[in-house]
Amino acid sequence: MKKLLFFIFLLLLFSCKKEIKETLDNNYYKKARICRDSKHSDSAFYYYNLAKNEYLKINDSLGVGNSLVNMALIQTDKGDFYGGIESSFEANKFLRRENDSIFRNRLATNYNNIGLAFHFLKDFEKSSFFYIKTLQYIDLTENKLLCYNNIGDVLISQQKYGLAKIYLEKAYLTQNSTTLSKVINNLAKAKYLDNKNYDPLPEFNRALKIREIQKDSIGLNSSYETLSTYYLDKDKNLSLLFAEKMLTEAIKNNSPDDRITALQRIITLDAKNYLNNFQHFNFINDSLQTARNKAKNQFAIVRYDVDQKNAKNQILIEKNFQQDIGIILLALALAITILWYIKRKKRLEQEKEIEVKNTQLKISKKVHDVVANGIYQVMTKIENQQHFNKDEALDELEFVYEKSRDISYEKTDTQGEEKDFSERISETVSSFKNDEVNTYLAGNDSGIWKHLSSKNKEEVYQIIRELLVNMKKHSKATIVSFRFERENDLIRIFYTDNGIGISGDVIYKNGLSSTVSRIETINGEIIFDTKIEKGLKITISFPAS
Repeated sequence: MKKLLFFIFLLLLFSCKKEIKETLDNNYYKKARICRDSKHSDSAFYYYNLAKNEYLKINDSLGVGNSLVNMALIQTDKGDFYGGIESSFEANKFLRRENDSIFRNRLATNYNNIGLAFHFLKDFEKSSFFYIKTLQYIDLTENKLLCYNNIGDVLISQQKYGLAKIYLEKAYLTQNSTTLSKVINNLAKAKYLDNKNYDPLPEFNRALKIREIQKDSIGLNSSYETLSTYYLDKDKNLSLLFAEKMLTEAIKNNSPDDRITALQRIITLDAKNYLNNFQHFNFINDSLQTARNKAKNQFAIVRYDVDQKNAKNQILIEKNFQQDIGIILLALALAITILWYIKRKKRLEQEKEIEVKNTQLKISKKVHDVVANGIYQVMTKIENQQHFNKDEALDELEFVYEKSRDISYEKTDTQGEEKDFSERISETVSSFKNDEVNTYLAGNDSGIWKHLSSKNKEEVYQIIRELLVNMKKHSKATIVSFRFERENDLIRIFYTDNGIGISGDVIYKNGLSSTVSRIETINGEIIFDTKIEKGLKITISFPAS
C-alpha cells in the first residue's frame, strides 16, 4: 500500500512550485524543508509545528495550512495514521479559499492524505470517500488520472469490481508510464476478480515489464505481490517464487510493510523453513510496531508541548478593541491571582508555623514520657537493687533507645514530608558512608516510586533505615549496595553487603523482626540469601499500589 505515497509527494512537489510567491517562509519553515528533504522527518515535524505557530501570530492562514499538511504527511508516512488524519482535518480549517489554485492544491494533497491513512487502516469506505473528495480540488489532468487509479485500487479492496473498472479505465488515458503501470496492474486485477475466466497474466506481465525498465522498486513489489496472489491456488512454487522476489526487493528498498507482506505469504508456502521465516516475520513486525509507537509518542509530545490552543485563539482576534478587552481581562485576572496567591501563601506559612509548634510540643511530651521516664526507671532499679542483672538493664536501655529512635524518626518524617522520596533515600543511604563503609545506590529514580502511597513510602523508608542500622551494628561490612527495580506494579529492593553474614536461625533475633513486620504491613515479601560464601543478600518485593 506504500505505493500510494507517490501521489502524495507528486501533489506536494507540484504545489510547492508557487509556494514562495504566495507565502513567505519563516526560519522554522525553512529548517523544516531542509530536514524533510534530507529525510530527517522527526526534526522536520518539530520545525513545521514551530513554523505553524509563527504563521498563526501573523494571521497567515496559508502558512498555517502548509505547515499542518506537511505535519500530516509525515505522521501518515511514519505510521501515525490517526494523528495524520487529525492534522489534516485541522489544516482544512485554514484552507478556506477553495477558488484559489494554491489553496486547491493544498486541499488536494490533504484529502489524499486522509484517504491514504484510512486505506492503511483498512477503512476502505472512508478511504474511497476522501479519494473522491480529492478529485474536486485537482486541476491538472495527469494528477486527476492518478487519483482515478487510487480510487479504483481502494474499490477493489471493497470488492466493488465493476465500479473499480470504470475509474481505472478513465485512468488508462495517462501519459505517465509509472501511473500507467499501476493502472494496467489494477485493471487486470479487477477484471480477473470480477470474472475468473479472464486471463490477467499478459497485463500483469506488461505492468511488470514497465516497472523493470523504470527500476520502480515500489511498483515491482506491487507486481510481485499481485503475481504471488494470482498463482497461490494455481502453482504454489511460482507463488513462492514471486513472494521471495518481493521480500528481496523489500529488503533492498528498506520497506518493512512489504517485508511483512512477503513473509506472511512465504510462511504459508515454505513449510521447510517455517520456523526461520516465522522468527524473521516476528522480528520485523515487532520492530515496525515499536517504531510506529515511538513516532506516535514523539509527535504527540511535540504537538502538545507547544501552546497550540492559544495560537489558534489569536488568529480569531481581528479587531483591536477585542484585543484590548482581552489584555485588560488578562491583567485583571493576573492581579486577582497574585493577590490570592499572596494571601494563600501567608495563610499556609501561618498554618505551617502552627503545625511545627504543635509537632515540637508533641515530640517534647513524648521525649519526657518515653525517654526520661524509661531511663529514670532503669536508674531506680540499679540504685535500689544490690544485685541487678546487667543484661536485663542493657535490654531495658535498648528498649528506651528504640523508643527514642522512633520519636526521632517521627520528627524527621514530619520535616521531610515535602522532600522528594528518592532524595530522602539517597540522603539516608549516603549518611552511613564513612572511611570504613562505602554505600552504593542504583535505580533510585522518582519513577520507581510512582503511585506508591505516602504511608507505604514511610514503611519502605523505615525498612531501608533499619537494614542500614543493622548493618552498622552487626555485619562489619565495608561495602553496602541497594538496587531498585520496578516491573509493572511490582517494586523490588535488592540489598547486598560483604559483611560476616547471618545464619538463618538468628535472622529474627538480629534486629530485623521489625523490618519483617513492616514488609508484611505493605503486603510485601522478604527473602534472605544466607548461603552465599560471604556477606548477606536480601530481596524485598511489594506492590506499588
